[in-house]
Order: sequence, then structure tokens, then C-alpha cells
Amino acid sequence: MCVQVRDGITQVGVLEGRNLIEHYVSRPADDVAQIHGNIYLGRVQNVLPGMEAAFVDIATPKNAVLYRGDVQFDPDDVDSGGEARIEEILKNKQMILCQVTKNPIGAKGARLTQEVSLPGRFVVLIPNSSTYGISKRLPDDVRRRLRSILDRVKPDQHGLIVRTAAEHATEAELSADMELLLAEWARIEARASEAKRPALLHREPELAVRVIREEFNADYRRVVIDDERLYNDIREYVGAFNPELVDRIEFYNRATEQLSLFEEYHIHEQVHKALDRKVWLPSGGSLIIEHTEALTVIDVNTGKNVGKDNLEATVFANNLEAATEIAHQLRLRDIGGIIVIDFIDMEIKQNRAAVVDAFREALSRDKTRTQVFDISELGLVEMTRKRIGEGLLTEFSTECPDCAGRGLIVDHGLLN
Repeated sequence: MCVQVRDGITQVGVLEGRNLIEHYVSRPADDVAQIHGNIYLGRVQNVLPGMEAAFVDIATPKNAVLYRGDVQFDPDDVDSGGEARIEEILKNKQMILCQVTKNPIGAKGARLTQEVSLPGRFVVLIPNSSTYGISKRLPDDVRRRLRSILDRVKPDQHGLIVRTAAEHATEAELSADMELLLAEWARIEARASEAKRPALLHREPELAVRVIREEFNADYRRVVIDDERLYNDIREYVGAFNPELVDRIEFYNRATEQLSLFEEYHIHEQVHKALDRKVWLPSGGSLIIEHTEALTVIDVNTGKNVGKDNLEATVFANNLEAATEIAHQLRLRDIGGIIVIDFIDMEIKQNRAAVVDAFREALSRDKTRTQVFDISELGLVEMTRKRIGEGLLTEFSTECPDCAGRGLIVDHGLLN
């Protein structure tokens, strides 16, 4: 993992070997837009029964939206014979405690939930909940060990989820992590009780700390940071939870090095390629990636790949390459929402199934939730990938003032 800090921008690159697989960007201005995970005291502005949603003022430029399924309430407080409707639970001007689950995107405000969660290094605290769970990614024997620890340390009034990072954690480490989160929740409740208007109660830590918290484990050979202040902060943070990994945190002194950190590890050129609409495959085929308001479309082409044996074999091999590369590009570019992939048509049913299986296998390493459907009769694969941010391209681009994002300039003079 490489963390490069410059005036006004922090970038984190995650590498497997020399290949960049994930890239994160943060700017000071992102405090307004990148609010995922923040906890607010909000005021209900208006309740829309027809949308089964409420708009909530959380002291950001745009009101956020809270859907009925994300509302928490005591059934005894609602006089309803059947399932309580949102207008029976929430009232205008009501103050509620809520957390952002999705950043504002375009004209849409942030999305909220009232089921607050506080992530730590090993556990996630779910205040005022009975939620109780252990990461399904852990082996059964590890899950049994952690469950026995949870039975002893879990607080009665709060829920707890044990994360994948806790695979080798001791009872003392889990307890210490939980105590930190309980103390933070107490501070949040105290701020909420004092606030008289919509206010930020808890801000997620800066980008590098968040990524370290979510990602860093024994699988990483090292984390290289080119900012001394951040380097010291990260060493202190990791030392509190994984002291055996502290030596893997390295300082890259940009004052004495000839190349920048991202140039030294060839991240700079890979980010440039990730901003192109065309991606070349090893055999000569290509992908064309186009973004629209509603979805992202990926077109697979044979390009320079002419194959050796026959058309079906050439197309099948090209599609297998494309499946692996598309999974990589979705992670690297952080593409979310609805995605439609136009693989090259294959005649053999088993080949179509094999391509989808290979695609799902390649996506299994992506920690962001995805859902992939089988190839349709039109030869298209439809899928969804949970959208949190606006993606890599948006981070490094602005709308063209001439075409307003259409990608072409209309000559209105010809219409006269």
C-alpha cells in the first residue's frame, strides 16, 4: 500500500505485485461530499408517504434521504394495526440520530440509516441493537473460538460484529477494541443530548486511516507513506492494535528521493491508463467503458486478437480474458450502480456459462458487494456493484463547459 500526500490531495494505492488494484482519493473539500460513515443529529424536513421516505436536514448543503426500511423505532410507540407507515413513525421537525450509508452523488443527497454502526479494527459496534455476528469469511474453527470470546465480552445493550481482521485477535485485543468503541459511542450520545439543531456528531477518520483500518493485515508486505506526520500517526494507530505489524510501516522521504512515491512504484502511469475509456487485453482484444447517468456499459471487442483455431475458440478465450480484466477495472475505477457488459457472442452454451463463472470468481476478491446475472438472450451480462463514491474518473475530471458532459458539440447554427 502506497500513501502519497500533496497539498490538497491524499491518494492511496493498493498493489498486488506491481499491479494497481485499488485507488482512493481524498481532498479537504471532500469533507462536504465524502461523508459516508459520518453520524449526525438530523431534523426531519418533510415526510413523503408516496415515496416511503423522509428528507432530513443534517447540516450539509443537500438534505439527505431516509427510507422506511432504514428507520428504527419501538413498535409500542406506534398505534398501527399492521406494519407501521413512515408517516406514523416520523414527524416534521423531529430530531433523529442517523448515519450516512451513501455519499451524495450528482443531484442526489446522501442516504441515511438509523441503525448506527461504529467500526473498529476487529469489531463493529451496533449501538442499541441485538445484532450478533462473525464474519463469514473466517474458517469455522476460528468462528467457534471468536464466538466463545463474544459470549463473554459482548455488552448487553449493544450489538457486535466481529470482522475478518480478528482472525488471530486475542480476547484482550477484542475487549480493548470494543471499549474504545463504547467510549466513542458515549461521546456521540453526549454531543447529541447537547445539540439543539442539526449537527455532525462523529466524523470518520481521514482517508489513509480508514483504508488501514479496513484493509491492513498480515497479507500486506508493507505500507509506504511519504508524509512524516501521517507516517507517525499510522504507526501509532497500528501499534495500538497490531504491534507485530508496525515494522511494515515505512517512511518514504520525498526530499531525498529522485522520484515521487507513485512514480517509484509505477502507480502514476497505471492511474493514467485507468482514466481511459479503452483498455487493452493481453491477447490484443479490448474493452470500451462508457458511463451514463443510469448505468455503466462495457463493450468487449476482439480488436487485434485474430486467434489460431476457429472463431468460437478465439471469442471464448477473448471473453475469459475480458471477464478477469473487467473485475479488475471495476475495483480500480470504483465503478458502482448498474453495469451492463456486452461480451462477444458465443454459440456454445458451456462456453457462456464458463465466462460468467470466471467473472464471478474474479469478482470474489472484491470486498464491495456485487450481484451478477447470467448471460441474457441478447448476450448481455447485467450486474450491480454497491455504489459508495462517484468513481475514479469523477475524482480527476470536471464537466466540459462547451458540451456540458455530452461528449460532442452541437452546431446550432445549422438549424437556422
